[in-house]
Amino acid sequence: MESFRLLMEGFATALTPVNMLYALVGVTLGTLVGVLPGIGPAMTVALLLPITFSVPPASAFIMFAGIYYGGMYGGSTTSILLNTPGESSSMITALEGNKMAKRGRAAQALATAAIGSFVAGTIATGLLVVAAPLVVSFAISFGPEDYFALAILAFTAVSSVLSRSVVRGLASLGIGLTIGLIGIDQQTGQARLTLGVPQLLDGIDVVIVAVGLFAVGEALYVASRLRHDDPEIVPVGRAFLGRSDWSRSWRPWLRGTALGFPFGALPGGGAEIPTFLSYMVEKRLARGVAREEYGKGAIEGVAGPEAANNASAAGTLVPLLTLGLPTSATAAIMLAAFQQYGLQPGPQLFDHNPALVWGMIASLFIGNTMLLVLNLPLAPLWAKVLHIPRPYLYAGIVLFAALGVYALNASWVELIILYILGLLGYAMRRFGLPVAPAVIGMILGPMAEIQLRRALAIGAGDVTALIRSPIAASLLTVSLLVLFAPLVRRQAKRPSPTA
Repeated sequence: MESFRLLMEGFATALTPVNMLYALVGVTLGTLVGVLPGIGPAMTVALLLPITFSVPPASAFIMFAGIYYGGMYGGSTTSILLNTPGESSSMITALEGNKMAKRGRAAQALATAAIGSFVAGTIATGLLVVAAPLVVSFAISFGPEDYFALAILAFTAVSSVLSRSVVRGLASLGIGLTIGLIGIDQQTGQARLTLGVPQLLDGIDVVIVAVGLFAVGEALYVASRLRHDDPEIVPVGRAFLGRSDWSRSWRPWLRGTALGFPFGALPGGGAEIPTFLSYMVEKRLARGVAREEYGKGAIEGVAGPEAANNASAAGTLVPLLTLGLPTSATAAIMLAAFQQYGLQPGPQLFDHNPALVWGMIASLFIGNTMLLVLNLPLAPLWAKVLHIPRPYLYAGIVLFAALGVYALNASWVELIILYILGLLGYAMRRFGLPVAPAVIGMILGPMAEIQLRRALAIGAGDVTALIRSPIAASLLTVSLLVLFAPLVRRQAKRPSPTA
């Protein structure tokens, strides 16, 4: 009942005209960037981080949450119409969705994706309301060693899950941790990795890192691979579902929600795994006509994965808000936004800023409804957005990135750092290093260092102090399992040598 009361107060915050406008802007921008291949919610939130200097926290996070949810919706449009996922989590949708579109059922595919996203997002947000206070009550007992172990779990999980290899993930993490070391050591007062540049004494602003690695790096990478021919877009009418489509979709929506939410809440769980599992579950449960249509455009293969995709987005907010633990690239950028406001997500955030937290959660219900209204009747309009010339699009991204960073402190040194980080982001993509571990390492690295020093100080320098807590020992054990499980699986798959 306490959570319900706080949620009602959150609705009072979210339903003000100003915050409703920010929610509408957020979901519209989110859908737009989700539709455009190569531009995701992480890049968009990174580009908009400079607004944290002038927009109130509640309004900013309501808009960021709308962008996050909208990106999940919009990613399905390109998957279905172009066979080009706007988001990595929409890859599975392309398997059946594009085949449905080529059979003349693009409207039904878009409708089941939009309605499934609404159903899953609404249910998952309700689960967030229930789960968040429970996790907060558990997190209150955390000590320095527990938070350090939690950071280690985030590092290992994200590095192993968001990369094609553990080594590349850890290499990206190392880059982020190194960037986080730049500046004056808060304990000793020594300058670290500043190269004699005075502007680096305070470290590199997280806005510059996020915008450089995500926005500029992605723009350079995609621009280097531009195709000059226009993409072939399947025509679409107004999205709608017939009675048969409804009966075939509602169960996959519920099953996808059940898979997506817990995976989103796990460190490194992400949306890719539950969408793939949902597709496999629906394929295995398919009977009759549905079984025959798999591989040719089965509506269940769109409904389930899209529901899992959106449910995982709400699940991601559980560890972010309650523990300050980002489990996706967009969550990492949102954590950076919290830090720009001088806020640290965790148990104290719920006590000291309830209007912000519960207003943001309430806005998810509102944003979901707005997205349904935007996506069902406006599907043909979103399809036309795909005709924007790519050179104009990515040149605009680089321009707005530069303007946003220069507006922070009017510093040309920060502009140079931005473009250096942009080139680094391009190189990371070029050689297969994921960007998310680098950003998470840069954001969580200083926190992990502080908590490590506190734990060792309390333990009088005894390293075993890091594992005396059952919570810390358990988290470190899980970290080792996450880190070495891929190696063990790879060794197990190798054929035994024959005599």
